Amino acid sequence: MFDGVAKRYDLLNSMLTFGGVEQWRRTVADELEPRPGMKILDLAAGTGTSTRPLADAGAFAVAADMSWGMLQTGKQRQPDLTFVAGDALHLPFADKVFDAVTISFGLRNVEDTVAALTEMRRVTKPGGQLLVCEFSTPTNGAIRWGYHSYLRTVMPLMSKVASNPAAYDYLAESIVDWPDQRRLAELMTEAGWKAVGWRNLTQGFVALHRGWAA
Repeated sequence: MFDGVAKRYDLLNSMLTFGGVEQWRRTVADELEPRPGMKILDLAAGTGTSTRPLADAGAFAVAADMSWGMLQTGKQRQPDLTFVAGDALHLPFADKVFDAVTISFGLRNVEDTVAALTEMRRVTKPGGQLLVCEFSTPTNGAIRWGYHSYLRTVMPLMSKVASNPAAYDYLAESIVDWPDQRRLAELMTEAGWKAVGWRNLTQGFVALHRGWAA
């Protein structure tokens, strides 16, 4: 599904979030505090836009994604980055190799959330962290109603400029159906992550969840 939107994916994401996605990705990079010698796995990395600041900070950052179209586009644009084809449910890495794993706006697209979170823990070193940046549930009821209305009506109309509008229709539905902040924290704990917590970004439109590997 994502192969067909790869070339315009980053542009459309910026349009559909009114530029918010850039700010959220900067927040993820700041929270991870990448540095030389640090190994970071960036899952659902798409074209590597979220991986770029991690590598620029000196970390060894791996951009992993299931979509060949995304990976190919990313490699063309950023040939110096390390791109790996990988399924979040069956990661092609050994146990306990990464200091941190991050996934932005991709966990809700995985078929089995807990299984994916468990697999992420498998490849994380003891004491390493997981950072999940994902669309979530606005804390204000009126804003939440307007947000869901936008997702069900305006977003599908805007997506008509995409080469694969059905992909963006799916994205809107997946956001509406996604667990709220507390429920996602519970799923992370169920998968074995410790000291799980979250903080809301942009009034809860997006939430940043963090957990630690034992």
